[in-house]
Amino acid sequence: MDQKLSAGYKFRFALAELGFTTLRAAMDFFLLFYYTDVAGISPALVGSALLVAKLTWDAINDPLFGYWSDRTRSRFGRRRIYMLIAAVPIAIGSWIQLSLPHGLTGLTAFFAVMLTFWLKDTFVTMAVVPYASLIAEVTHDYQERSSLALYKSVNAVVGYILGAGLVTVLVGLFMGMGLSRAGAWSGTGATFGAIAMTMLLITTFSIKETTQLKEEPTDMHVWQAVKLCFKNKPFVILMVIFMLGGFAFTVQAALLPYLIQYQLGMASQLTFIMIGSLIMTGLFSVPAKLLADKIDKGPTYALGLTLASITFLLAFFFLPHHPTPWVYVVAVVLGISFSTQWVLPYAMMPDVIEYDEKMTGKRREGIYYGISNFLTKFAYALGVAVPGWALQWSGYIPNAAQTETALFGIRFFYAVIPAVAMLICVPILYRYPITRNSHDALRKEIAASLDPKAGQ
Repeated sequence: MDQKLSAGYKFRFALAELGFTTLRAAMDFFLLFYYTDVAGISPALVGSALLVAKLTWDAINDPLFGYWSDRTRSRFGRRRIYMLIAAVPIAIGSWIQLSLPHGLTGLTAFFAVMLTFWLKDTFVTMAVVPYASLIAEVTHDYQERSSLALYKSVNAVVGYILGAGLVTVLVGLFMGMGLSRAGAWSGTGATFGAIAMTMLLITTFSIKETTQLKEEPTDMHVWQAVKLCFKNKPFVILMVIFMLGGFAFTVQAALLPYLIQYQLGMASQLTFIMIGSLIMTGLFSVPAKLLADKIDKGPTYALGLTLASITFLLAFFFLPHHPTPWVYVVAVVLGISFSTQWVLPYAMMPDVIEYDEKMTGKRREGIYYGISNFLTKFAYALGVAVPGWALQWSGYIPNAAQTETALFGIRFFYAVIPAVAMLICVPILYRYPITRNSHDALRKEIAASLDPKAGQ
């Protein structure tokens, strides 16, 4: 299926990404801050609860939803039916997650964080895994996938701008309407859930699943299907990169509000700093895609992570303990470098799935996106847990002037830890095995196995 997709189709397809990333950005940047400074929960307890949540039910539901969607046959398609079912519960779960009573402690706080996370994440996973699987089905063209990934990337950046920029605005708006601080955050959670629900429903009802599945669904057991995925070498390499990159991005996002408020004393400018960085990510997504078309996806991704790592290290050594305009320079350069982080993962996953198709003779997008979603979400959870533990260890006190030890902990974990994680990825990406030429050869092999004349 190498036909071109219309711009309208790509736009409608990418709207769900807008909703997901608007919600995700709000959580990436402000969930830890909400727990510590609004709900009054210990940061170390929050980090531990989120990590346990990831290692239990969340370790299972991603591959399960992928496996089930691979096997589903319905008049509504095998992917979109799950997106439809999950839409309203996502909105409800997002509202509940930011509606915890203030001052929870001990096991009560631990289970409140973990169970509300499970509630929202279960339905987000139910929608995200089948949705992500569709990108590997709607086109097999190497560069067309990069184009569709670009549409998703641009919507993801717009969503991140909305998610990062609207949280403080909405909280202030709801408090101006007479709600308490806790009530304002609850209303903000409901608003972001409604945005995610609406965008998901628009995509679900305005696109069609175009893959014509002639073979019967695999009768392979789910755990056998998972095990087989890890025999796919390019997939394993890509997962290492995704996890390290996702961990690095989430650590810096979780600690950015603390850095701006306590290290730089620029809390009133937090929204502008985040939006400026994300706008640059959006603007440079197109050049990132064009560069990937020219020199391949792996080297382009490596260049972006290298630039980000250098910027983080400079920020660690040179950002002062007072307001400075240099933080805007840091934000702009990071925005440029993170453009590759937004575009290329979307475009690289379908390629490794076709490597599996050559191995197994089956299209197994769902199980691959399920595993990928779990591993990257685990990295994101670790990216929230580590800052939570770091704040606790360094003596952080919410809503107060911080000690030098606490400030060092914020700076170190904001900058140095992400830089190291990303630099590990760089040599791996430069040697990434799937290139434009190898992908063309792979597609010909698959075509030849299905129809000997097609591979000629």
